[in-house]
Amino acid sequence: MNKVRRNDTVLVISGKDRGKTGVVRQVLPKNTRVVVEGINLIKKHQRPTQQAGVPAPGGIVTREAPLHVSNVMLVCKECGKAARTGVRVRPDGAKVRVCKRCGADVD
Repeated sequence: MNKVRRNDTVLVISGKDRGKTGVVRQVLPKNTRVVVEGINLIKKHQRPTQQAGVPAPGGIVTREAPLHVSNVMLVCKECGKAARTGVRVRPDGAKVRVCKRCGADVD
């Protein structure tokens, strides 16, 4: 079970954007990385293209680059702080992520 999923709010704990929070836009499990909205912005020099008849303009584009998942922590909705997560099995057999700080269900 992944500790961080899409649409989770996370806090960056290391790197140039340390202390900033954002929402996870994409999870890349093969590379153990996540893309967070407004975090780890890079400038990409993009060439104009003509794919499928739709022209894409060229120029310098600002976009988010992936961060390693170890550099972010999930922000609990109940206590509002960054916390480690655990897994609890409900009586109906469903696995749920749990905040280690306050014990509340994250899902």
